[in-house]
Amino acid sequence: MLTILHRSLRAAFLFALPWAVHAAPLVTVKPLEALAVYPNVSVSGEVISLNDSELSAEIRAVIREIPVLVGQRVRKNDVLARLECHDYQNQALQAAAAQRASAARVALADFQLERARSLRATDTVSAELVKQRETEAAAAHAEQDAQTAAVALAQKNVVRCEVRAPFAGIVTARLGQVGELAQPGSPLVRLVEGDAIEVSAKLRGEEVAALQGGKGTEFITQGARYPLRLRVVSPAFDARERTREARLLFTGEKALPGSVGEVVWRAQQAHLPSELISKRGGRLGALVLEGEQAKFVPLPQAQEGRPVRVDLPPTTRIIVEGRYSLQDGDKVQVQ
Repeated sequence: MLTILHRSLRAAFLFALPWAVHAAPLVTVKPLEALAVYPNVSVSGEVISLNDSELSAEIRAVIREIPVLVGQRVRKNDVLARLECHDYQNQALQAAAAQRASAARVALADFQLERARSLRATDTVSAELVKQRETEAAAAHAEQDAQTAAVALAQKNVVRCEVRAPFAGIVTARLGQVGELAQPGSPLVRLVEGDAIEVSAKLRGEEVAALQGGKGTEFITQGARYPLRLRVVSPAFDARERTREARLLFTGEKALPGSVGEVVWRAQQAHLPSELISKRGGRLGALVLEGEQAKFVPLPQAQEGRPVRVDLPPTTRIIVEGRYSLQDGDKVQVQ
């Protein structure tokens, strides 16, 4: 009796074995919308001042004083450097005196011209004399114009004896030394504007669209976070670095000019978690369920260990469990 029972069980096992061998593997699936993550994206960024100027001498003179220090904040029109000005003040006095003399000659020439024209009306003087007086008056007026220009230049040079801040900013360098002979163009002070600043970030490939559609953009430096908004992404492409430059504005408190950190924002496009990325045939992608079959969808932008942006419909069924031995086209059973 026992032998008959053993034979029956053995026959049942052998009959069921082919079906067990060829049974479709069990998998678990979830829709993409239930699995998607929206990770933070970050790129390097730097705070750029719109005005970072080396202020130079405009005249040739000895540096008398540089009354500012590195790190000092200055207001617009504050004096940054003083040059020896005695020679230029004397030139201004001489030009003013020459202008007064010229004005006197103009008055005399105009009087003589009017007198000659009156006498010519009565044929007392010749037309030649009238013409001479007209020429003398025109020359006197031209000389007066030249003297007026000389006075303006001399006065401007006196003003140039003081180098003033063209904008409010921070002194970052003293480039001249007291006692040195400054030449026109000699840099004296470097000034960085502290308020007119932007964050510059270099973007590659799809980072451009990601930033444009991102939310909660911030600049992070030394543990501090500063809210930003995108101003523009440059339409010019840097072929050497293969990037495009983005410029962002602070919406609240501002970081210091020259600060280096990261521009961070939250992606708005669905990303597949890194643990659900599979590798088949040397390519990275996702295994999804289509009907009763597994399908491998390549994701060219995927990197191992990082979430990857996907353009699949939210209802796409992603194979979560039982996918490690699956190949494209394998039949599966959903448990």
